Amino acid sequence: MIKQNFEIKNEKIKESFFELKKNKPEQFKNRLNLSWSNWMFGMETLEESANRLHNAGVKYIELHGNHYGTDLGYRVDSTLKVLNEYNMKVSGICGMFSSENDLSSNKPLQRQAALDYLKREIEFASKVGAEYILVVPGAVGRPKAYDNTEFERSIESIRLIADLFVKYNIKAAIEPIRAAEVSFIHSISDAKEYIKAVNHTGIQYINGDVYHMLSEESNIGEALINAGDMLVNLHLADSNRRALGEGALDLDTIIMALYLFGYNREGRFVTPEPLGPGGDPYPAMNGKPDKENNDKLVMQTVRYFREREEVLVK
Repeated sequence: MIKQNFEIKNEKIKESFFELKKNKPEQFKNRLNLSWSNWMFGMETLEESANRLHNAGVKYIELHGNHYGTDLGYRVDSTLKVLNEYNMKVSGICGMFSSENDLSSNKPLQRQAALDYLKREIEFASKVGAEYILVVPGAVGRPKAYDNTEFERSIESIRLIADLFVKYNIKAAIEPIRAAEVSFIHSISDAKEYIKAVNHTGIQYINGDVYHMLSEESNIGEALINAGDMLVNLHLADSNRRALGEGALDLDTIIMALYLFGYNREGRFVTPEPLGPGGDPYPAMNGKPDKENNDKLVMQTVRYFREREEVLVK
């Protein structure tokens, strides 16, 4: 039987993976760094989140970028106290960009709000030891474009604070998001084009998300390899945006692709974010937490991911 196109592409990745495993086994000594994005837990305390992740064997956390104003968001000392208690480290900050703080907005006040927000998050990220901040070039939940100059306005905006990413040694990770949720920057190639246009040493990295990639990429494995060293974090959810193992996602090919370009190293993370199906996911950040459901999401996702990784790598 003639294979389908995606099967041919996946088979090439599989062949390269096992060839590398045979010829350079030392490159498989380290496992992928597993983190978790905690904003999906809603209004629960950081201690509750840290306790859940610790019990599941997760050592890193991607913190909700919740510094929406000078009086809002995590405080450095209390954050570090909680994370130290549970022997956890911060992988990065999940930047949240809505129409109210939009780098590409045609309203100057909203662009300024995005810049002020990033200034607060960059300083916080540095103090808690984060590697990156997720940056969305346009508002999430606004799939219709303002006009035909969003790209240029977003670039102009991010350049104004790009030096701060360098000053505080924080990676700006540009995230492509599916067209159903944002008006531009939908693919890895789009993100690379954006980064090239910004042309600044402070804006050089990418945050991938397999749920969005299912809609926007012809092959997720190939797209990850295309991102290569620019990829600093990868959000994970199954094809139905639920826990890993509950959908039709080809997780094995994703894991193999990551190992092919040496993603199993310090400062690179895979970060589950199973938000559930639907459109704009942002309301979840202010939702009432379902502890039992969140416990199950974490335990199943972590267990399934590590099982598939071990099958391939051992």
